[in-house]
Amino acid sequence: MNAKTLMIQGTTSDAGKSVMVAGLCRLLARRGVRVVPFKPQNMALNSAVTVDGGEIGRAQAVQAQAAFLEPHTDMNPVLLKPNTDIGAQVIVQGRALANMDARRYHDYKPVAMQAVLDSYQRLCAAYDVVLVEGAGSPAEINLRDKDIANMGFAEAINCPVWLISDIDRGGVFAHLYGTLALLADSERARITGLIINRFRGDVSLLKPGLDWLTRETGKPVLGVLPYLQGLHLEAEDALPRESAVAKDTERLRVAVPVLARISNHTDFDPLRLHPQVEVIWVRAGESIPPVDLIILPGSKSTRGDLQRLRDQGWDKQIHRHLRYGGKLIGICGGFQMVGSWIHDPAGLEGETGSSPGLGFLEFETTLEPEKQLRRVEGYLTFDAAFVTGYEIHAGASSGPALQNPALQLSDGRQDGALSHDGQILGAYLHGLFDAAPARDALLRWAGLAVRETPDYRKLREDGINRLADAIAEHLDLSDLERWLPN
Repeated sequence: MNAKTLMIQGTTSDAGKSVMVAGLCRLLARRGVRVVPFKPQNMALNSAVTVDGGEIGRAQAVQAQAAFLEPHTDMNPVLLKPNTDIGAQVIVQGRALANMDARRYHDYKPVAMQAVLDSYQRLCAAYDVVLVEGAGSPAEINLRDKDIANMGFAEAINCPVWLISDIDRGGVFAHLYGTLALLADSERARITGLIINRFRGDVSLLKPGLDWLTRETGKPVLGVLPYLQGLHLEAEDALPRESAVAKDTERLRVAVPVLARISNHTDFDPLRLHPQVEVIWVRAGESIPPVDLIILPGSKSTRGDLQRLRDQGWDKQIHRHLRYGGKLIGICGGFQMVGSWIHDPAGLEGETGSSPGLGFLEFETTLEPEKQLRRVEGYLTFDAAFVTGYEIHAGASSGPALQNPALQLSDGRQDGALSHDGQILGAYLHGLFDAAPARDALLRWAGLAVRETPDYRKLREDGINRLADAIAEHLDLSDLERWLPN
């Protein structure tokens, strides 16, 4: 095990850990270093299917792309997908293990740690540098016992740590100073540098604060990263904070109801980045506005989210939308919702039982213990446009509506359904809008005269490269470079 390891931890969730690891992966990979991302434990509902047929956090798949690698389950050996306020599905090395509440998972952590170390050791044997991303904050005192996500892992493998904080949130000096104050002596000693992220303005105005921080903590400030306007990297879990691009006057309006357990909302990033598409997140307490297209997203708790949808009155608003000629797409859990029934005989997502669907398409879904994990490609049946994506679902659907599928897949299977009047389309496929031909065809189907379609993969590549360039320009990487392989 000869690989060098550096861990990036944050003072809060969404402080910049994911993007820092992605940027460093690209920076080192461009220099010819065999670098690999690693996150011991991730809690996220955005996930990806790996080359070895497992499931990991979406952020680690992006980091793998930054390192010019295919995503692998060893890059994120423990993934927690919340399905209630106190419980989550526990996925270990790519495979769903069980649903556990917080107490049960706490007791399971020593077993999970062994899986984490096994995956880490395999990566160390295959790569020169392992860049590790922490989770949340290392200063969460209630989670310190049996920790596998932050300092518990760093201490187990004895690696240095950089601590990053987001100044755009405010209180950056308190975040950094307070986090260090709450660490044990041995944990504090392994932090070798501090980073301030997302700064807007004249960095010289920060100098008195930076000098104070170094003096009071004894830790060097490695640099201040600027706020990169328009940077696009897929989010680990949080919904995007801002509009992606300026919009044309002629555009398609798309509404996405934000379900309590919404999953893989990165499905909509290609739409958010399209200058002719306006994506509107409809949150609890809000009504669905007049739009051209409504998309029901994936869900980690489909029956529960379907009930919440009804509680919000969104079902009636979707009915009205369809009466006036609007289009509707359901993806994965959203696809299951537009059918006649959803059955959960084993209580996989909560109480056993069945829930009536929205009834727009005639089919039923039964949730099953074995999760379907596939990377697939094929074409849209109504347009023959190429489509690519991945399946992550635990349901099997059957019924007359499926005889008019939405997708023909290259492995011979068919997926989803298209209503006979052409108003409603549903599919299990995540990434439905990633491939430009399918995206254009679906936007035309929804009523848009498509003039311009951005290259989504190029936009993501440009974002990764832009981030790597900013890290190279604004951070002191001398310590990192000293222990890189020659």
